[in-house]
Amino acid sequence: MSIVIETERLILRELEYTDENDLFEMDADPEVHLYIENNPVKSMDEIQKVIKMLKKQYKENGIARWAVVDKLTNECIGWSGLKYFNQPLNNHNNFYELGYRFKKKHWGKGFATESSIAILDYGFINLNVDTIFAITNPKNVNSKKVLTKLGFDFQETFDYEGNPTDWFELRKTTWENEKLNR
Repeated sequence: MSIVIETERLILRELEYTDENDLFEMDADPEVHLYIENNPVKSMDEIQKVIKMLKKQYKENGIARWAVVDKLTNECIGWSGLKYFNQPLNNHNNFYELGYRFKKKHWGKGFATESSIAILDYGFINLNVDTIFAITNPKNVNSKKVLTKLGFDFQETFDYEGNPTDWFELRKTTWENEKLNR
């Protein structure tokens, strides 16, 4: 089943192979990868493998990262969504992690926050999740600002594949209380 969520400016849907050019534009940009792996893609084949992996996650877990499409231009401007971890990470297992990535030309426009609000609602309401986690590079100030704005609480810095990584947590009760104040 293909899930489609709409916000004021965005459409969130499963990523498709037709999104490959937009994803390549995003993931080939070294600045986009500065705080994540620092290894931009070099070929369309790499993008096709990512889409194939995400399609497998949709099938196996019912959720994965979604395309974020600008309603005005119909451009896929990036992705945002929940990833289900069924393997241990930072002493947690079987949990959902919020993530987002956008083309540089769309940074600073509030798309990460807007798409994440819809995704968090989906996770807490439709999936009935009690806690959603997020990770980011400690130097990624803008991502940390988004997470804080969303109500995530910083928990700790841990070692992820040899790199320091900040671990954030958002509980459903906190989300519901924050929502009342929005």
